[in-house]
Amino acid sequence: MTDPLRERIERLRLMKESASRRTSLYSDMGKIHDKKTSQSLGALNRASAPGKKMQKLGFLMLWIPEPTGVTVAVGAPMILAGRYLDKKYNGTTLKDIGNNTHHTLSSISQFKASL
Repeated sequence: MTDPLRERIERLRLMKESASRRTSLYSDMGKIHDKKTSQSLGALNRASAPGKKMQKLGFLMLWIPEPTGVTVAVGAPMILAGRYLDKKYNGTTLKDIGNNTHHTLSSISQFKASL
C-alpha cells in the first residue's frame, strides 16, 4: 500500500518539472530573432484552412441566382475541390497538436493503469 502523501508530492514534483521545461522552451523560443523562423511559428499558431474558404466560395456561387447557370457549373467543382483541400491541407494549429498529444498521453496512461 502506498502513502497518498508521497503520491501527491511525486505528482507535484512532476508538475514542477513539466512547468520548468515548458518555461525554458518558451524562453528559448522568445530568443529567436530570425524573421523567417518567427513567420513559420506564427503560421503554425494561426494556420489557414484553404479548403474551408473554397467551400464557402463554392456554396456562395452555387446559391447566386443566375439565368445561364455558369455559377452553378463553377460552384459545384469548387465545393468538391474545397473538400479535397480540407482533407489534404488541414488548418491544424499548435494548440490542436497539443490537445491531441495530451489526449494520446492520457489514453496511454489509462491503458498502463489498467494493466
